[in-house]
Amino acid sequence: MELIHESGGERRTLATDVETADSFLSRAKGLMFRRSIPDDYALVFRFDGVGTRDVHMVFVPFGLDVLWLRDGEVRHKERLSAWTGLAEAEADTLVELPAGAADGVAVGDAVGLDS
Repeated sequence: MELIHESGGERRTLATDVETADSFLSRAKGLMFRRSIPDDYALVFRFDGVGTRDVHMVFVPFGLDVLWLRDGEVRHKERLSAWTGLAEAEADTLVELPAGAADGVAVGDAVGLDS
């Protein structure tokens, strides 16, 4: 499974090592307590509907790029700092990537999973 970014007719891979957080426990834990993640990694949270989704960086010792998606479209993007970052926005899907991995992704772009 890959995480794909599409913009202006161009397509590029954001991550090839993709994990999904679909259970209550995996969503609650997220990336807490991990020492690092690979450069080509993404953690994808899929929800049943649109709602306010928050991300905190408590016990996450590395920075992240976070994408809030609605129907596969980027609605908000933010870089969160290790340990202290906090943000929220409405989305039906949330994507966490290593800091810098979402450079070039903009609000309005398409991001989705490709098997």
